[in-house]
Amino acid sequence: MLQGGYQSVLEARSREEFRSEVIRFAQKLDFQTVSAITVVDHTLADTEFITIDNCPAGYAEVMHAPEFGRRDPVMQHCKRNSMPIVWDRQTYARHGASDIWESQAQFGYSTGICLALHLPEGRHFVLGVDRDQPLPSDSGQLTRMVADLQLFAVHAVDTALRVLLPEEKVTESPRLTPRELECLHWTMEGKTAWEVGAILSITERTAVLHINNAMHKLGCSNKHQAVLKALRLGLIR
Repeated sequence: MLQGGYQSVLEARSREEFRSEVIRFAQKLDFQTVSAITVVDHTLADTEFITIDNCPAGYAEVMHAPEFGRRDPVMQHCKRNSMPIVWDRQTYARHGASDIWESQAQFGYSTGICLALHLPEGRHFVLGVDRDQPLPSDSGQLTRMVADLQLFAVHAVDTALRVLLPEEKVTESPRLTPRELECLHWTMEGKTAWEVGAILSITERTAVLHINNAMHKLGCSNKHQAVLKALRLGLIR
């Protein structure tokens, strides 16, 4: 039964079809609610969130406060890890966030499973299923649930990127010199301009010049944005 859901989500051709397949799969897995969030890091200070869900009325107004997101142990786990997290009331209690659990439990979010796929070019896909009943006490059954969700996420992410994100115009990558690319690479590694100069046997001023030239060619206002864009374009690794 679940295998059909994998193929169906791959064949979704619109946002609504994708949403229907995500909800259908979650319900087959015996979860009432589901959230599928596509995240795109455009710059360090500009992140886009595209959410598909079936949250009950009133949930978003209560739970989408910025302070909740910063304290939510499930969301914080998914920001840093690709391993799924199986959560319940105790998960929130251990992190001093029982108030968040109390707020969401009134909407039926008592237990759940959540995972994140961290992709190249600053893209991420977060998939979470939730319900108001305890999770299975049988470890084998719970393990199968987690595995089913992981496999579904691998199929769903391709459709999410295809139907939710606008097609980017194909443009020629900026032509950076080998030295500019070297300076960006070492900047990515956390080196200062002075350290970059020492590594490359050039002066600090010359290193700054190469970084500024790279920023200009990439259309970025600071070196961190330049590093992110160069990574997204595959210019540095």
